Amino acid sequence: MKKYQKLDLLHALYIMAIVAAELMGSKTFSLSFISASVAIFVLPVTFSINDIIFEVEGKERALSFMRSGLQILFFLFFFNVIAVLLPPSSRFEPSNEAYSLIFSKSLRMTVASLIAFWVSERMDIHVFSKIKERFAAQSFWLRSNLSNVLSMFADTSIFMFLAFYRPGNELFLVSLIIPYWLLKISMSVIMTPISKKGIEWLQEEK
Repeated sequence: MKKYQKLDLLHALYIMAIVAAELMGSKTFSLSFISASVAIFVLPVTFSINDIIFEVEGKERALSFMRSGLQILFFLFFFNVIAVLLPPSSRFEPSNEAYSLIFSKSLRMTVASLIAFWVSERMDIHVFSKIKERFAAQSFWLRSNLSNVLSMFADTSIFMFLAFYRPGNELFLVSLIIPYWLLKISMSVIMTPISKKGIEWLQEEK
């Protein structure tokens, strides 16, 4: 596989993870030791791909990925609004209520998602860049996980605050933010060796 094809694949995976988190992330699951949004399985993919692209292609290319993801979120939001508002055909009428329930979201939560994505992705790239400048090429594990830890905290905190804050519920927000953030950190640690393999794969000459 040629390098441009690998970049296309990573870009497609990046967009897939963003869209999946936006469309499917409203569902939460509960196991004996965890309760979280299903988006927890795809959001770390975006940070991992940021690391891979930055490491091989540089900061500007990583920022380009981030900007395309933000544009996709805007397009998805506007298309969702149109799709939900359009009157259903007679044959679709029985399914319309379920369709609207699944795909319609409050404006507040959508805006929270857009802002959290923009801030956290830029933070991830910026912190990764600064650590790489300071510690050089031997510190991938450090810069990958530290940048992810900080950016995931920003992502979780901003989204929870903008989506759910009301006066007097600060402790409730903290009770949401901390478990989600810790879970994202664990996912980041799991993704680190995968990111390292991704870098080697992208650097391979074919």
